Amino acid sequence: MRFEQESDPPVDKPVVIAGMQDMGNVGGVVIDFVNRSLGTAPFRRAVPDHPSHVIDRGGSIDVPDEGWEYRYGDGVIVFGGGRGQPEGAEMGELCRDVIGVAQSHSAKIIYTVGGFHAGSRAGAPRTYVTSTSGALAERLSGMGMRLTPGRSAITGFNGIMLGFAKNAGMDGIGLFGEIDRPDVVQYGAAASVVRTLGALTYMKIGDAGELESRMRG
Repeated sequence: MRFEQESDPPVDKPVVIAGMQDMGNVGGVVIDFVNRSLGTAPFRRAVPDHPSHVIDRGGSIDVPDEGWEYRYGDGVIVFGGGRGQPEGAEMGELCRDVIGVAQSHSAKIIYTVGGFHAGSRAGAPRTYVTSTSGALAERLSGMGMRLTPGRSAITGFNGIMLGFAKNAGMDGIGLFGEIDRPDVVQYGAAASVVRTLGALTYMKIGDAGELESRMRG
């Protein structure tokens, strides 16, 4: 994994929001929506050392241009989006870099975003939250947030990143939108996460109804 620094963003004590492609691509959709809504600008890029796949065009292949951006806006650093996730040692290297960037700008909290596979469900998707401490979980519950319903393993960047935040002494909150089909892009779950993220950060992150209209379309 290599890291390409384009500029040093003038942000201090930002909210950090991170997410990558996952089940239903909730993480990727939320990150892309936040970047569009807040008009963020790129300042750093993470690039894997080797491709995770190639594209066969029928007799010849193309190597995809893989990588994930760090972007910034007013009081915020946003990481991720794009396609796929790193594997093995590169996952740890990437998580450590996100922590390093957050600490270099004196960030106090990291929010991760992704999907929560609830199986069958009725009604609009809900967002469940988990956090890096019991005290933080109590605060979230007191705000009316739905805590994740029980013990489970959270795999992939959107969960592992919380572990790195905890080990670094930073607060972290994971927001996971309820999905029923991991193989289909879940715009409704992404809209639920965007609304919850706005409520927690007090940021105006755009009209999540735009995502729901894509779901209906």
